[in-house]
Parts: sequence; structure tokens; C-alpha cells
Amino acid sequence: MPSDDIPKLGYSIREACQASSLGRTTLYAHIAAGRLRAVRIGGRTIIPAESLHALIAGDA
Repeated sequence: MPSDDIPKLGYSIREACQASSLGRTTLYAHIAAGRLRAVRIGGRTIIPAESLHALIAGDA
């Protein structure tokens, strides 16, 4: 089964930049301002998909 068939639950910072067309600095600014949720899992920062979608839709 290709991974494209499974909806993403979360994005790495790099993936979130690619998916949103926003830069790393902008994403980190939204995280710091509380407009974008980030979860630390081990050594990774994961952006929940619903949080990124809400930011882009203007709901954040």
C-alpha cells in the first residue's frame, strides 16, 4: 500500500514548510505565538496536520 493513500497525522518542520509554502522562521514564529501547535516526540518536532490546516485556513 503506497504511503500516499494514508492521510498524514503530522508533519516534520521540513514537510510543513513544503506543504504550506511557508519558511522555517515563519513556522517557528507561529509556534511561538501559539497559532500553530507543535509536539515534541523524542528529538523530533511534529506539527499536527489539523493545526497546520487551521493556520492555512485562517482559523488559528
